[in-house]
Amino acid sequence: MTETTNQSYLTQAAFDRLRAELDELTGPGRTEIAKKIEAAREEGDLKENGGYHAAKEEQGKMEARIRQLTQLLENAVIGETPKDDGVVEPGMIVTVDMFGDEEKFLLGSREITDSSMQVFSEKSPIGAAVNGHKVGDSVSYEAPNGKQIEVKILAAKPYTG
Repeated sequence: MTETTNQSYLTQAAFDRLRAELDELTGPGRTEIAKKIEAAREEGDLKENGGYHAAKEEQGKMEARIRQLTQLLENAVIGETPKDDGVVEPGMIVTVDMFGDEEKFLLGSREITDSSMQVFSEKSPIGAAVNGHKVGDSVSYEAPNGKQIEVKILAAKPYTG
């Protein structure tokens, strides 16, 4: 498979969950919003019809999510849970020492988890720097402000949901 900048790592469970969300939005979701718009349209003057404008805004947000999910799922790389071998790869919870503080994040797609865990893509500066390295390795990457940041990989464990 050719690597593209739009590919995102997803677990099979995340892919299935997002596929179900897309199916819901493109089927019953579109039908429901069309009914809301039609009902609001029947109320008369569209210029001052708050219900109509709210329904159209909701439709716009829903269509944007449909486009986002479609693109994500078309370019997803479905992965099994990575091996617990201490090598950093997408789908792992990575703990690093950064500026003397421990930072923990998920390497992969934000869509893998619904939690408040920090997520970095394997294409992000820190993600690209740690990807493929082992626990104990020190790596550096260039931050968006141009500064070199060094991190030491302390742990890499498979994300299990």
